Amino acid sequence: MYNLGIYLLSFILKILAVFNPKIKLGIEGRSKTFDILEKNINETDKTIWLHCASLGEYEQGLPVFEVLREYYPNHKIVLSFFSPSGYEIRKDTQIADIVVYLPLDTKANAKRFIKLLHPDLTVFVKYDIWPHVLLELKGQKGRAILISALFRKNQSYFKFYGGKRKKALFAFEHIFVQDESSKALLNGINYQSVTITGDTRFDRVTNQLSQNNTLDFISDFKGDAICVVIGSSWPEDENILIPYINTHASNSLKFIIAPHEVHQKHVNDIHSRLEVPTVLFSEKATKNLNDHSVFVINTIGLLSKIYSYADIAYVGGAMGQTGLHNILEPAVFGVPIIIGENYDKFPEASVMIKEAGVTSVKNLNDLNTVLDMLINSANYRKNIGDKNSEFIKKNKGAVVQIMDYIRI
Repeated sequence: MYNLGIYLLSFILKILAVFNPKIKLGIEGRSKTFDILEKNINETDKTIWLHCASLGEYEQGLPVFEVLREYYPNHKIVLSFFSPSGYEIRKDTQIADIVVYLPLDTKANAKRFIKLLHPDLTVFVKYDIWPHVLLELKGQKGRAILISALFRKNQSYFKFYGGKRKKALFAFEHIFVQDESSKALLNGINYQSVTITGDTRFDRVTNQLSQNNTLDFISDFKGDAICVVIGSSWPEDENILIPYINTHASNSLKFIIAPHEVHQKHVNDIHSRLEVPTVLFSEKATKNLNDHSVFVINTIGLLSKIYSYADIAYVGGAMGQTGLHNILEPAVFGVPIIIGENYDKFPEASVMIKEAGVTSVKNLNDLNTVLDMLINSANYRKNIGDKNSEFIKKNKGAVVQIMDYIRI
């Protein structure tokens, strides 16, 4: 059934690629993977393989990747992605010598892929666990670990029908999980080589504090105003945020919107609904930024630095069903955070809500109440924001534990 599903997936993707440029990129990229590996890896090369589903997992694993790059300078590091949203943005990363798409998980692809790679160490991040490639790796006595893993009891690994995927977990010699419940689930299927290290994203965002986060154009826009940064927003988020912005934005209260999707249609929709002076990132060279009360960032790659300018952050994804985006990025800067109501699959959100650094809202009325409280009291903003920065500090350290294990 699994094999049939993979071939069916391949067929469906080829059909969808006709209508979806992103899927087309993935299909075209996967068709080049074996040629890239054959041209760049010799049988005598020592290699390390890092795999991420997409961009979020790459950012999550990056603190570990950076240390591996430093500790193993004589190895060729191969980074693979499944999703174009990861590959296309990080295909030129300095972390890896070779960046490729992971082929679809057929037996033939798995055998060829592992033979070409012959990795001394394999690191998977969080999930995207492909049985054929992992079982082939185990059969070749390859060393593999899974980091920042997060499991839920409704996943197939823990069901009677999940035999093949369950076997794939046992291809990992060790699994580093984020929480106690994930460890308990693994122990329940008799997987014992597991350690709770938390989430490597805490280390990742902590590293952001040591970076130069200065963006002169954001400084010019913000001036002395209170600034609300809206990060990775989706239409469901914007439906409650834009009415608030239209009635509250001013020279003393400014908003930065960094939508998750920056294609022209979405940006135009946001712009058309805003009734206050608005400037786009693409217009910044020709406009006086300080004359505007809303700045729409219609580009990617700047959000983690923009959060350093935030007095308040709204992180998108949880107002709808697309999935909450990274709330740790603004938290590390000591910023109070607002999110939507659908955050159940994100344990850090639940904990941070309990610790009072994050507030969940369901509708415009909730948003009005929370934003008004935060905007009207600098002391309240600081107290809430401090809870978030303390939360980051006490949860970092996963990378040290992972690297201590790898180097044994």
